[in-house]
Amino acid sequence: MSTKPSLALLATLLLAVLQAAPAQALAPTKVWVSGAGSDASPCTVAQPCASFQHAHDTVAAGGEVSVLNGGDYGQVTITKAISISNDGVAEAGVLVPTDQVGILVQAGVGDVITVRGVVIEGAIGGASGILYQSGSALHVQNCVIRNMQGPSVNNGEGFGILASAFSQLQPRSLLLVSDTVILNSGTGGESGGILVLIDNTGGMDVVLDRVHLENNVFGLTVDGSQVVSSGAHVVVRDSVVSGNLASGIFAKTVPGKSSAFIVVERTTLVANGGSGILADGPGATVLLSDSTIVRNGTGITTTNSGQLISYGNNRNNNNFGAEGTATGSYVRF
Repeated sequence: MSTKPSLALLATLLLAVLQAAPAQALAPTKVWVSGAGSDASPCTVAQPCASFQHAHDTVAAGGEVSVLNGGDYGQVTITKAISISNDGVAEAGVLVPTDQVGILVQAGVGDVITVRGVVIEGAIGGASGILYQSGSALHVQNCVIRNMQGPSVNNGEGFGILASAFSQLQPRSLLLVSDTVILNSGTGGESGGILVLIDNTGGMDVVLDRVHLENNVFGLTVDGSQVVSSGAHVVVRDSVVSGNLASGIFAKTVPGKSSAFIVVERTTLVANGGSGILADGPGATVLLSDSTIVRNGTGITTTNSGQLISYGNNRNNNNFGAEGTATGSYVRF
């Protein structure tokens, strides 16, 4: 007598297994948000969700959140590779509550994040528009970040973008900002438009292309004074740094800590209350090419062995205090 199970029995057992453990649906690679959407919806184009956070949580890693129309889409914490895209349909806003962050990036090694076409409004009380703590690369394109001043009791808060090389797992992180305006941010200390802060063993590379840093406390600060690491390397190109209360561009280090290296080219620094460019510390180095420095409190300042190297094709004049001089020059060829 045969002991082999019948085909009918095998089919019955297979059906029971399939019914007991149904396949999980894959997360979508693209989702949509709308000012009239609902976070009870599946985030499809026909049934969009209402917040960036719910869309982020719904979409697959490496996917895209697309904006259908104008609205306030709320704060979001980004923990994976993702793109948030508004291609000009209307204003896609993030209103930042008092003493909080609009977009917090805490992604993993190798994760690339894009934020495009978003208006991040601090309404005077917001602490930071974007706080970038970890991830492989963050692209910020065609955005407006404004009014990040934090509560007055927390003097020193208020950043349009605070980029911190926080993760020890990511050897170097990348920040790329283009066609973006950051204004009216900062309350004291080193606060202001953009702070690149090296505060762990990782380093950071930054490119600012066609960026306006206007009416902040500091325009751009690159601070390597905290720890020993591979430092920060920053390029500022075709940009405007104007009307900031303190210095327009500030490179800061102390002996034995990280470097703060900045290349400034084809950039205008005008009407800043401190120096147009300030390099402070032995690892603070600024290379300056084809740029204009005018009507600042001081033109260029180097202190504590900071370096400013000129390519000899800049215009530094008509500042209210001293124009300042370069500590060295490169021969143009």
